[in-house]
Amino acid sequence: MTPRVRLAVLVVAITVLPVLLYTFHVVDAHGLRDFVHQAGPWAPLAWVVVSAALGAALSPGPVLAGAGGLLFGAAVGTITTVISAVLSALVSREIGRRAGYDGAAEILGSRASAIEHIGFQAVLVQRLAPGIPDAPLSYAFGALGVTRRDLALGTAIGTLPRAFSYTAIGASLDHPSSPLALAGIAGVIVSALVGIVAARHMHLLYQTNRRLRMQEDSNKPG
Repeated sequence: MTPRVRLAVLVVAITVLPVLLYTFHVVDAHGLRDFVHQAGPWAPLAWVVVSAALGAALSPGPVLAGAGGLLFGAAVGTITTVISAVLSALVSREIGRRAGYDGAAEILGSRASAIEHIGFQAVLVQRLAPGIPDAPLSYAFGALGVTRRDLALGTAIGTLPRAFSYTAIGASLDHPSSPLALAGIAGVIVSALVGIVAARHMHLLYQTNRRLRMQEDSNKPG
């Protein structure tokens, strides 16, 4: 299988999988809750594993974060959400790297290497930016050569504000007007605004980095 075919298979898989999960109701909320509760004192750890697996399977991050808040409250839910997000991103990155890196390098050329060299900033901004799902981008970051360190740090830092916001909302479903719920809603709005500003600066940084890489390539002998 050629690199471009492997990349195409990866793209199709991460496009189709969420649709299949939703259509066939593979994930049962009550079953997950019962499984986690059966773990007793190890319930947060069990949820981290389950949530990381679901995240790698492209389940929506806000839904998982809200479920963590509903299960464990805002404080513990935030911690489990951030840890599971990092684990999920690393798993997705490994698959994306193996399946799509060579194909992405062939198609994108210097544009792929430009993203690779600003990996931490790219991940951080994407995690903060509103309306952009994390899971498919984790596969894409792997295909673009972002390192494990950059992906893990960018995910941990960038996910934290939204993790608290959505877990706070999940923990306050019975009291939607409580201070905790309002704090969660405010956190979503603030992190979205920060993400928009950061995305603009990120675009400028990417363009600058790409130009420098192209200049370096043109100056190489031969």
